[in-house]
Amino acid sequence: MTLRDLIDWTSRDAVRFFLISRKADTEFTFDVDLALKQNDENPVFYVQYAHARICSVIQQYVDKGGNAAGLEDADLSVLNAPTETALMQRLADYPEMLSSAAETLAPHDLTFYLRDVASAFHSYYAAERFLVDDDAVARARLALLSATRQVIRNALAVLGVSAPEKM
Repeated sequence: MTLRDLIDWTSRDAVRFFLISRKADTEFTFDVDLALKQNDENPVFYVQYAHARICSVIQQYVDKGGNAAGLEDADLSVLNAPTETALMQRLADYPEMLSSAAETLAPHDLTFYLRDVASAFHSYYAAERFLVDDDAVARARLALLSATRQVIRNALAVLGVSAPEKM
């Protein structure tokens, strides 16, 4: 089977993500069945779905009259739930992780990081409501989502993988 066959059968994003997810010196078996799944077992779907979900929540905020462009001045001190803290900690790791992955020629570290961020986001999504009546809390939560979206989008771009806004 050729690389073109794998891309045609699954997707360019899945092939790139799966190939980069392994150290260069390890044996690799491409799991086509996993690459075709559209659930949390498929790592590229899981990460892309986190991005799309965030885009959806931000669009809902805008549709309700919120200003997504004005979130950078939100007061994040109101964020104190364990899931919020965990997500913020994962986002804070991004610059150092990216530098380390580049220095050690370990792009697979970026795929592991993306899965961790997606997991932290999905836990946050399951635990909290974002479009709440308290404007300060809503703005802070949307600012955290916006930062998460940006980190996911940037990291996927480094890998050459798309960050869909809808799935």
